[in-house]
Amino acid sequence: MENVAKKEIKPYQHVIKAVGCSLLFTVVLLFIFSCILTYTDVNESIITPVIIIITAISILLGSSLGNAKIKKNGVLNGAIIGAMYFGIIYIISSLLNWKFSLTKEAIIFIVIGVICGILGGILGVNKK
Repeated sequence: MENVAKKEIKPYQHVIKAVGCSLLFTVVLLFIFSCILTYTDVNESIITPVIIIITAISILLGSSLGNAKIKKNGVLNGAIIGAMYFGIIYIISSLLNWKFSLTKEAIIFIVIGVICGILGGILGVNKK
């Protein structure tokens, strides 16, 4: 019998999977929030804060899961995950709106994303 070695997954593959998980978490949580908005009398002024919270939670979870597998460079990988997440979101939203501009709100979202990615990376690396 041949000794079949386990296929090793490289760190960048974990980063890509973490970004995918973050995007999936975002879609699921935004769908739940949209159902809440549709079927209840929730004030629409909470939309922006809830989207910021959903985004932060999604990046934190994705970065934590991705870095739990990598087990090193949590700060760097977390920052990359947060930045990639927002790069993808920026491209998608810009294509849908036909507006390729960087506003103050977008910069705040990017900073929040990178910080949450870093925190998730730190938590993921330190998971037992």
